[in-house]
Amino acid sequence: MLSCCDSLTSQDGVEAKMTTAVVPGSPLPSQGDGNVYYILTDDFAYGSKLFPSGSMCFLKERLYLRSIACGTTSTRCMRVTMLDDHSIATVEAEILQPVNEEEAVFLLAINNLNERLNCFLDRCSLEVAVKATVGQQVIVDLSQHLFTGTIRYIGKISKSPLSSPLCPSYFGVELQGDGEGKGHSDGTYNGSEYFKCKQNCGLFLPLNKIQFIPALGSDPVREEPKPDVDEVVPVKAGDTIGFYLDDIFRQGIAMDVYKEGTQWFVKVCPEEEGPTDVFRDIPMDSVVKEGLLSPVFEPDMAPGSQRQLKRERSGSGEELESEKQSLDVNSMVQITLGKGNPVSGIIRWLGYLPSIEPKMAGVELDEEKGVTDGEWLGTRYFRCPPKRGLFVKLQSCQPDIRFQCVSSGLLDPSTCSRMDSPKVLANFPPLRNGTAVRVLQGRMRGIQGHCNSCYMDAALFSLFSCTSVLDSMLFKPSLPPDGHVQKILRDEIVNPLRRNGFVHANSVMQLRQQLTEKGQCSSFATSEKDPEEFLNLIMHHILGIEPLLKLQSGGQKEQECYCYQIFIDKQEGLVVPNVQQLVEHSFLSSNLKLVEIPSCFIIQMPRFGKEYKMFSKIIPSLELDITDLLLDSPRECFVCGDVATEECSECFKDKMFAVTGMKQYCKSCCRQAHSHYQRKAHRPTKLHVPEEFQSRSHMDSPRIPRERMELFAVLCIETSHYVSFVKYGPEKENWLFFDSMADRHGDENGFNIPIVTLCPEVAKYLQLPVAALAMEQPRDMEGVAKRLFCDAYMYMYQSKKMALYK
Repeated sequence: MLSCCDSLTSQDGVEAKMTTAVVPGSPLPSQGDGNVYYILTDDFAYGSKLFPSGSMCFLKERLYLRSIACGTTSTRCMRVTMLDDHSIATVEAEILQPVNEEEAVFLLAINNLNERLNCFLDRCSLEVAVKATVGQQVIVDLSQHLFTGTIRYIGKISKSPLSSPLCPSYFGVELQGDGEGKGHSDGTYNGSEYFKCKQNCGLFLPLNKIQFIPALGSDPVREEPKPDVDEVVPVKAGDTIGFYLDDIFRQGIAMDVYKEGTQWFVKVCPEEEGPTDVFRDIPMDSVVKEGLLSPVFEPDMAPGSQRQLKRERSGSGEELESEKQSLDVNSMVQITLGKGNPVSGIIRWLGYLPSIEPKMAGVELDEEKGVTDGEWLGTRYFRCPPKRGLFVKLQSCQPDIRFQCVSSGLLDPSTCSRMDSPKVLANFPPLRNGTAVRVLQGRMRGIQGHCNSCYMDAALFSLFSCTSVLDSMLFKPSLPPDGHVQKILRDEIVNPLRRNGFVHANSVMQLRQQLTEKGQCSSFATSEKDPEEFLNLIMHHILGIEPLLKLQSGGQKEQECYCYQIFIDKQEGLVVPNVQQLVEHSFLSSNLKLVEIPSCFIIQMPRFGKEYKMFSKIIPSLELDITDLLLDSPRECFVCGDVATEECSECFKDKMFAVTGMKQYCKSCCRQAHSHYQRKAHRPTKLHVPEEFQSRSHMDSPRIPRERMELFAVLCIETSHYVSFVKYGPEKENWLFFDSMADRHGDENGFNIPIVTLCPEVAKYLQLPVAALAMEQPRDMEGVAKRLFCDAYMYMYQSKKMALYK
């Protein structure tokens, strides 16, 4: 008779095998008649059906709790119901990650399974979505164009099917500013009204199409009750007022109302100041509200003269307009306040405010020199910390010279070499998809190179711009002497890169100087280095990060390292190899196995310096299958799919077999393959078969899951100069090319201009047959594709699933 831990039967007669595998930190479900939800972190085949990674499923809560009470750990599978098609399947427990219900409803709304899994693994957007509230400002991604909007509804927009326990939750968003008219509804969906807005200004979106404001990494500002200024003073922020200044009557907009001691003051932006907002602090008893202004105060002039005055007040508007066209939400800007004091910040909102004619910008300042937290006359347009927000005329905003010095002829480029990147203390997530393009693409983007720093620039951009797999380097507790290095890396390099898209050379130089002090080498701040030398020093000797790779050779003691160098003899059959082939040949020739699945796998190609390359071209493997490279892991017979018991290194080199994949067999296939006269001399080696797989046949299900890692970056070298390619999205065309010294301004006293460009042409060559790619002349390849295929030095792969535990 089975115990309650071996097999459980629900009231509807469905048998369910249980597991006690619980991810540390994941919330246990509360007791009741609900469900426990999971997401698949890997593809899984059950019978003839394939369930892709990102699929979601559930289990009755009472069955889950009974299995926990039993405390068994021997069962590896769970019998679950899939949410997408309501089929029942037995799934490997190790590829299931628990999801609480409030997160599951948002994930279920994402139809693209790859995007769904990425949202779950990255966590940031999912956690913010759960905390989102109606009225919160957001940025909406519509066909790679970004528009501001406000959340007006959160919840389901259709009835749950009787067969499904869960209904997807969407965000109802009202588009604002330039996004007006680009929606699809007025807040109504399928005849039901969920909120009200103008026609074609409403959208219902899943969380992956929304960026929440404030930016990720910052805690939403708690709304504090504000005093009702109307009951105390006759003027409030936003009012048009008249006042005397230097015995001349002027008009302007009240930006803030505040009290010093017993005296009330109004911070005013005068209309006559032209393209620069100079704020004036005027006593309350010296101002009068627009509605109380007497006609005698209005200048006596004809309509034509009024239009002329308006043009004069706005300055040379046509000349300024072209400059402002480049400013958009998230542009870095500078604003001149009273007494000529400049402040810098980021545009968080663009549009028109009630009763104010010019187009306005809502700016989050770098310092507490603002007057708001993103609210204007009771309506929230964006969110930022108190006293960091400011509403100004768009024409008052100038592109920040620290980040746009080369692109604008109106600015003095020489100032760029003297500017430092501001520290960013809030933590920001990696940039993905359209956000990566918007923030990173362009001149003076990425990490600015200086004095042989390209090895470090390329490595840092690759590791941190679009992935979080090694973010543990930023947050792992460090000893006091090494904490400074970590702070520089996090607050002056990674966070500014993810927030602003630019890191000044001075920030990298500070890191290089610290490495020189703490390393064995005295030339990190001046000399050329290799990326692996930098990575080994900072990961191992300074930050003490656990080694990324654990290897074992022929039963000997485990070896640990951070990067893996491929060593192989020249292979006649490998003319244009891919990374998968090179890794397999290298592991086989050295008799190596991975002791565990790495979260990050950094692989150096078989080349030495700038002179010697073993292969003229190498094809990037977008996925690296490491299933057969794992020590003591169950493996499939590559002939029949049964559990493999033997491996043959000689068969691996046999041209009769496939060019990739280790050659392992079940007992019967091994006997049959080696009955051929050319293979009788082969000496297969025994494989360790886990106990639970020893009695399994290829007719059993489920199949052994494949362990795959995804490519996220490639470092390349040509004539001693390092550049990098970074994968910023799921499509084959989603590649960025980064060069920290792509251009230069000035001579000896000048500075380098880093540039990040899109390189979708890479996809064309990835799809070519190997023979056609071999015939391609490097000089004829489009764009920068030649650099990726011909100059690859280091490939970087990640396992997002394992990164959860690292």
